[in-house]
Amino acid sequence: MSASPKSTARKVALQALYQWQMTGDRLVDIQHQMEKNPELGKFHKSYFEVIFFGVVEKLEEVDVLVSKYTDRGMEKIDPIEKCVLRIGTYELMFKPEVPFRVVINESVNLAKLFGSEKSHAYINSVLDKVSQEVRQLEISVKRKKTS
Repeated sequence: MSASPKSTARKVALQALYQWQMTGDRLVDIQHQMEKNPELGKFHKSYFEVIFFGVVEKLEEVDVLVSKYTDRGMEKIDPIEKCVLRIGTYELMFKPEVPFRVVINESVNLAKLFGSEKSHAYINSVLDKVSQEVRQLEISVKRKKTS
């Protein structure tokens, strides 16, 4: 089963954010590079752009929230994990139409694909705490429906 265009957009956004984080290249240059790379396959380009540019635009807000729930400063988090946490936190904060469980699941899958052996558990733990803060209403409605 192949990944959905939005899942692939998140994967491409992760690669783009990682490149930006490591090189400091201009965002539009990285965007064009990603969108023209035939090896990346088909992906939801507008969703990729929303995530990529959105994370960078809201970086300070995102990092402040992530930092509340990590056991180390942002500068000490593995670069891949940092990108995954930023994408997941951005979606939890600014994409309310994406269910919190989908955001966490997609982020865990990115961590399994690109991160170290146990990074997915760390990502899951941090994003679960972030979701408790920013998606309280959604989570409480879900709980009421299942009880």
